[in-house]
Amino acid sequence: MTHRRRINSLRSEEGQAAVEFALVAPILIALLVAVVQAGITFNHYVTVTDAARAAARKAVTARVASLTATDITQAATNAASDLKGPVGVVLNPPNPALAASGSTVTVTVTYPYSINILGLTVSSGNLTSTMTERVE
Repeated sequence: MTHRRRINSLRSEEGQAAVEFALVAPILIALLVAVVQAGITFNHYVTVTDAARAAARKAVTARVASLTATDITQAATNAASDLKGPVGVVLNPPNPALAASGSTVTVTVTYPYSINILGLTVSSGNLTSTMTERVE
């Protein structure tokens, strides 16, 4: 009788679901963290694009409003106030106040990003957005 009870207890499937969950849970958690990190990075990209747009709009009015390159850079920084850390701004031409009417001004904004999943850096680099507008 003891031998039969032991065989039945070995064939029992109690705890199988717990073991399967323990094996699958880390993968599901890593996937969830990856989706959240990708969403945060996309939000940062949208913010960088908005900062480039705001700076380009400010740059095309620089000639009329007597604005400096510092004012244009500040417009990009203000538009990207949600981002932690510095935002890189490059103007072409460097002084849009001297640009002729009808010419174009290009503003490029960059921001570093890093996607970390459970302490491992999966991807990193710079988010870059470029806007070109015609000087008024």
